[in-house]
Amino acid sequence: MWSMRKTLNTALLWRKELFNCLIKEDTVYTSSLTGCLSNRSRLTLQELLLLYRILCKVIIYIIIVPRAPEIDPAECLVADNCATVVWRLPEEDNKIDHYILEYRKTNYEGPPRVKEERNWDIIDNIKGTEYTLSGLKFETKYMNFRVRACNKAVAGDYSEPITLETKGFNFSFDGSTSHQNLKVDDFSVEWDSSGGKGQESKVKGKENKGSGQVSLMKNNMRSGTPSPKRTSISGRPASARSNRDRFTGESYTVLGDAVIEGGQHYWEVKSQKDCKSYSIGVSYRNLGKFDQLGKTITSWCIHINNWLQASFAAKHNNKAKAMDAQVPDKIGVYCDYDGGHISFYNADTKQLLHTFKTKFTQPVIPAFMVWCGGLKLYTGLQVPSAIKSFQKGDGGLGGSANSLIGLAQ
Repeated sequence: MWSMRKTLNTALLWRKELFNCLIKEDTVYTSSLTGCLSNRSRLTLQELLLLYRILCKVIIYIIIVPRAPEIDPAECLVADNCATVVWRLPEEDNKIDHYILEYRKTNYEGPPRVKEERNWDIIDNIKGTEYTLSGLKFETKYMNFRVRACNKAVAGDYSEPITLETKGFNFSFDGSTSHQNLKVDDFSVEWDSSGGKGQESKVKGKENKGSGQVSLMKNNMRSGTPSPKRTSISGRPASARSNRDRFTGESYTVLGDAVIEGGQHYWEVKSQKDCKSYSIGVSYRNLGKFDQLGKTITSWCIHINNWLQASFAAKHNNKAKAMDAQVPDKIGVYCDYDGGHISFYNADTKQLLHTFKTKFTQPVIPAFMVWCGGLKLYTGLQVPSAIKSFQKGDGGLGGSANSLIGLAQ
């Protein structure tokens, strides 16, 4: 039995041959078509016209355009940096072969705009009526989605598009706050024994330009969102950044460029395999230029030392608590500002490593220390569902009885 596609292709070929005969008013027809229809090698014009009309009806039947699907917003879900879109057809159509899902990121709520900076991304050949996009980075506030059905011959109209909210915590390393011995890009930092002279020139060049317009243009090109260097999580302006001597001495520190003043936020950090020493945590913005993370009452971190005597410890207020767990390849940091929790997780397994319980009295900022190695930063992430469930069940405080509990001053 011929497939629908083969039937369509054959019908289109026959119609073309018949059309050519009708135009020429030629009753001689000796193609393979006559072999399928009769033993005669000649058809009359009336027979050709009738056959042409029949083939047109067959083709229209085969290539009937599918109706536009309907996306069900109530069934759609955004969680764990994944977006699941669910749709259905207005009526059953057993001729549907597959669906095409299109999506794009945006900062505008409501229906998609005609003129949008980003193009639609396409997922083709979807056999079911739902699809999950995973591993997304949510550097914008929303995502637009639309879907169309396809039969063997043609794609139907698009569904009415929907807009889903995709909040994530976005920030990068703030190179203007880093120690001279650190080479800083937006999402990576490396120890630089030469003193970061090249980076110093780069930063100074940016500062000398001094144009708010140029800076804003660069940030908009990167993410299409207001720069976190200019706004904190609550939307209020962040403090002006210091120059390159923000940290000095043995405080090999760099800060993030977004301030946390409320809510729950999550980010991940991965170290280079040969990194000898690094710390990951948060601090108040007034961390001293000689201060090291975890050695003050205004900073909380976990510290990994692979130099001489290996150690893995939680640090706060110059006190350390050794951890028995193996150092994971990637560490997740969960900050619940309102609840006063700073928790560290194995980013892959979501195993809790340590929780600090405190009471923040000032905004905090992501903070990092690295010596002889490098770190890579992952942002635009939502709080994972496993961590949300863990915290709601007070599991996040399970290790707090033996934790370093500090009241923020």
